[in-house]
Amino acid sequence: MNMRFAAAVCLLMLCHATTAGAGEGKPILIGISQIVEHPALDSCRQGFMDDLAEHGYAKGTRVAYSYKNAQNNRVVSGQIARTLVGDKPDLIFAISTPSAQDVAAATKSIPILFCAVTDPMAADLVKSLSLPGGNVSGTTDRSPVAEQLDLVLEIVPTVKRLGIIFNSGETNSVASVKQIEAEAGKRGIALVKAPATSSSAVKMAAESLVGKVDAIHIPTDNTVVLAIESVVRVCQDNRIPLFAADVDSVTRGAIAALAVDYHRLGRQTGAMARRILEGEAKISEMPVESQKELLLYLNLTQAAKMGVSVPEAVRGRASKTLE
Repeated sequence: MNMRFAAAVCLLMLCHATTAGAGEGKPILIGISQIVEHPALDSCRQGFMDDLAEHGYAKGTRVAYSYKNAQNNRVVSGQIARTLVGDKPDLIFAISTPSAQDVAAATKSIPILFCAVTDPMAADLVKSLSLPGGNVSGTTDRSPVAEQLDLVLEIVPTVKRLGIIFNSGETNSVASVKQIEAEAGKRGIALVKAPATSSSAVKMAAESLVGKVDAIHIPTDNTVVLAIESVVRVCQDNRIPLFAADVDSVTRGAIAALAVDYHRLGRQTGAMARRILEGEAKISEMPVESQKELLLYLNLTQAAKMGVSVPEAVRGRASKTLE
């Protein structure tokens, strides 16, 4: 009897150990919600995954991703948020302000890290940048507006009226426009606003600025950036200098941009994720991070098409020049 009892106990312990081992071998699940596909946001996602992969979180073995894209539809974004929360992931990575807002509304317990959010406090994602206080933190792509306007004036000193195309329904865009307007006023520049609530309305918004402005600036607006090629064509046809707040838009036709490196920003967010997953930090106590080093991209071909000659002093500072 004793020997049979001992054997039964050993078998039970072996089964428990095998089950525990299988659980420990299960990959960490990270849900990813992205409002729309465009180069800047795609770079955030890739940078995030690259950082984790380079630090032992191999995709498919130690970590599994559930990636969903809303294609710039807020209704779909809300559905994605609820679906990801229902999957009970270990962490959710939200790329852009709308995605972060929708995921934050769907859960107060699962850790959420955002990336490419212009103003986390205006978006009601955190209580403060230094001490978020809830289950949400991440990295901000808040634009260096003062430096961007100085760049516009350095390239086109005659600018007195600056057009800006933005989606008034995007919290991040509204916050950016307020900041741009304040800084423009300090430099004697009047801001001429052209709202576009959908990507299909962007071309019409650009056309409405023709004859009214000396240059056009595109902020970090998901809706407008998605359709920036239509703005480029209008600017080429009317020789209006076009500036952007993200460097990927320069490769797509803008003259210049002084901006954060979105791949690097994604990597920063990946480093934050590792600290959470490894139990080194509580998300409620993790300050929102920003990027200090900026990139300057120039597109000299586009500058010529828009009637602009970029000064040598600016060319000498460029991180990348397209000719």
